[in-house]
Amino acid sequence: MQNESFFFRNKLQHVCFWLLLFALWYYFRYQDYSSRLLAAKITLLKVADLAFMVYITNYFLVPQLLYKRKYFLFGITFVAFVFAGSAGKMWIEGQMMHNPQLFNIFHGNFKIRFYDNVIPHFLLVITGASFKLLIDYARSQRRLGEMAKEKAEAELNFLKSQINPHFLFNSLNSVYFLIDKENRHAREALHKFSDMLRYQLYECNGDKIPIEKEISYVRDYVALQKLRREAGDEVLFECSESVKGFLIEPLLLMPFVENSFKHLSHFSNGRKNLVKINADKGNGEFHFTVTNTIEYTSTREPVGGIGLKNVKRRLELLYNGKHELQIKEEDHFFKIDLKIKI
Repeated sequence: MQNESFFFRNKLQHVCFWLLLFALWYYFRYQDYSSRLLAAKITLLKVADLAFMVYITNYFLVPQLLYKRKYFLFGITFVAFVFAGSAGKMWIEGQMMHNPQLFNIFHGNFKIRFYDNVIPHFLLVITGASFKLLIDYARSQRRLGEMAKEKAEAELNFLKSQINPHFLFNSLNSVYFLIDKENRHAREALHKFSDMLRYQLYECNGDKIPIEKEISYVRDYVALQKLRREAGDEVLFECSESVKGFLIEPLLLMPFVENSFKHLSHFSNGRKNLVKINADKGNGEFHFTVTNTIEYTSTREPVGGIGLKNVKRRLELLYNGKHELQIKEEDHFFKIDLKIKI
């Protein structure tokens, strides 16, 4: 609801701005025309043309070309677009005034018409684009500040919690050697748990880690979960061989996997309880899906919670504009679909 309120408030601000511009433009120039109705039509044409060029520049040319460092292509496209828009606006204006040659840029004094019509359009559209760049820069700086603050808080919490995990890690190594060698499953489970703890303690301190280590961590967690699941449960983990050779934020995938086991169904009517995890890479994207069965009961707690909220926030801060997250709950299945551009 808060996002919807912001969306409509933002749209209303845009509408108010263009209405104000229309009113001012009309007030200062209506005497240049033969009637107030014609003045209103011409003013509406100019404001609509300017708005069209500003929005196309700000929401298509700037994000798709300038921000992707295609500077030459952006410059050529921008110049051609504004020139064509200006010429088109002048032609329509001539038709409305029943004098097609009056504003035809290719007839008469080209320099004067270019100076009086095209150059002002360039300046106005560039001004609109400058506001867009300033706003985006301010947002990016604010986002970097939030990331730095959250990272500092996370590091502080991590340092506070390191003492107990170190003690636990050392204790696990001791317990491992006390387990009878014939009890292979117990030793393997404890070994996987030790690897997971080692990963958290020693390998998650950097900003990014190799995807292979993150996948290995998830795989160990899934293996431990399999030990405590009933025989009728089905737990599948599929990882494509293409998932390698890039970096990812540490512990980014675990909240989704933990959530699937936490809210896994407990069918007693012969249906299988299912957790299916898939990791793949293609077309410059890392694709990660987690699907689990759920039950619809009056006492069932909502799927998700603080864990999913936190990881959503991390994705917004760390992969803003470079990820797509879909969460669906339907037909006794809860599915998370994450795509990250790499």
